[in-house]
Amino acid sequence: MNMNLNQISTLWSLVCRAHHGPAEETGSARQQLVERYGGAIRRYLQAVLKDADAADEIFQEFALQLCHGNLRGADPQRGRFRNFVKGTLFHLIADYRRQQRYWPQSLPAAEVACTDLEDNDSDRKFVESWCDELLARAWAALGAIEAQTGQPYHAVLRFRADHPRMRSPQLAEQLSARLGRSFTPSGVRQILHRAREKFAALLLDEVSHSLENPTTEKLEEELVELGLLDYCRPALQRRLSA
Repeated sequence: MNMNLNQISTLWSLVCRAHHGPAEETGSARQQLVERYGGAIRRYLQAVLKDADAADEIFQEFALQLCHGNLRGADPQRGRFRNFVKGTLFHLIADYRRQQRYWPQSLPAAEVACTDLEDNDSDRKFVESWCDELLARAWAALGAIEAQTGQPYHAVLRFRADHPRMRSPQLAEQLSARLGRSFTPSGVRQILHRAREKFAALLLDEVSHSLENPTTEKLEEELVELGLLDYCRPALQRRLSA
């Protein structure tokens, strides 16, 4: 099941239902949380551990703890849920590495222990993984809009992102051949403008729903920390003036 964040009142309310809600709601809420963070967590674990088996084992442990309601310490008053997830993963990796000390040194997994979780590189990788997931979800949401409306926002913006140096006449020619419909250079520019606006709004929604009571100040601070402000600045300004 793919749950769009627009269908969730706030991410923290989903966390609350996952651990404190009625029995019939907790299972669904926990599954949604696993799906929501699965991509970011897997990316991060692969980047840090560089071992697919180890990454999968720790991911399964995270999912197991969540599904058993063992992440009750998540509290919006304590800060961003992103930081809570990161801290939980740091502890799980540390536990995993402590267990490795008792394994025969000939096992390939023992080589994973060389990475220091406390260094800045580990924190950077977590933020990058988180951002990759937010961007992927925004792309998916843009694709869903394209499927619903027939407007080629995703196709045109994706092609532009893959060919950043291509000029409008070439874009129009290539897109006409690819999509089987006629595009003019001015038409491509117009679609690109609208697609960028929609993408920025979708990305802002993804970030917004990860915060409790996302004020403009909190949103801007989170966007700066994630390095996404340039993507979302126009959408943030439109939200301010609305």
